[in-house]
Amino acid sequence: MTILTISHVTTYSYRQPVAFGEHRIFVRPRESHDQDLLEARLIIDPEPVELRWMQDVFGNSLAVATFNRRATNLRIDSLVKVRHQPMLTAEVEVEPYARLFPFSYAPEDQPDLMRSIERQHHDPERVLDKWARRFLKKDTETESVAMLADMTRFIKRNFTYLPRAEKGTQTPVETIFKRQGTCRDFAVLMMEAARALGLAARFVSGYLYNPRGTSGRVGGGSTHAWVRIFLPGSGWVEFDPTNGIVGNAGLIRVAVARDPAQAVPISGTWSGFPNSDLGMDVTVEVTLDDLHQSAPAIKAVANGIR
Repeated sequence: MTILTISHVTTYSYRQPVAFGEHRIFVRPRESHDQDLLEARLIIDPEPVELRWMQDVFGNSLAVATFNRRATNLRIDSLVKVRHQPMLTAEVEVEPYARLFPFSYAPEDQPDLMRSIERQHHDPERVLDKWARRFLKKDTETESVAMLADMTRFIKRNFTYLPRAEKGTQTPVETIFKRQGTCRDFAVLMMEAARALGLAARFVSGYLYNPRGTSGRVGGGSTHAWVRIFLPGSGWVEFDPTNGIVGNAGLIRVAVARDPAQAVPISGTWSGFPNSDLGMDVTVEVTLDDLHQSAPAIKAVANGIR
């Protein structure tokens, strides 16, 4: 069991005072059996005229802020404390009928999983399909968890992680050809590859930390992205292709969605003179309270997901 304090500060800067439209904010971690939210504080400057909380269609906690004054800066400061229970690869349990691939989801689950199985990117040349099927065994049986673990670690070993400030993601085919990308690009690649194999997969935005005895993980300093795949017996299981992680060790979920555009940590609009935008600074600092050590803060100009 690990206790974490997560500071996430986003600052937008402008040359002249601008007016702010509605902002949608995903910074509150999801509560579940493996992560408990102990404390949560959200401070916004300038103070919004209204701040309301709601659950979106995926059950994520969403803050919606509206404003009635102009300013040259917008600062969104989130501080949360979370109790986290890591799940290791060896703890992923799978029902006997799903231990070997291919398998079919139970009839009662299929209607609810269908939208998470649907492909989101066109692939007329079947590039992604061919790439995904390379992880199937030819001369022996294919174990479901082992296949997905192989895919996760293959991306970690063979693709180059490169932070990118621009919004959006590459297509899976672009990532395959470029062999490089951000954590969100790798998450989209694996998510679509799993769907190409008929598995239900979702995009996850959240935070990354180094558990005891680990180091060298990339994707920190801002929010992180990975994928969840539904495996009967364990349900939604985390796979982080950027770091080769199977299970949730070091991963704190904030928003889960069918598509990355539905899980952008902070989104909103502003109006003012052209060229007023000076950019955005994001600082995320994760402190492991039980270890009395802190992962170094990294300042980044990004769109909220690196």
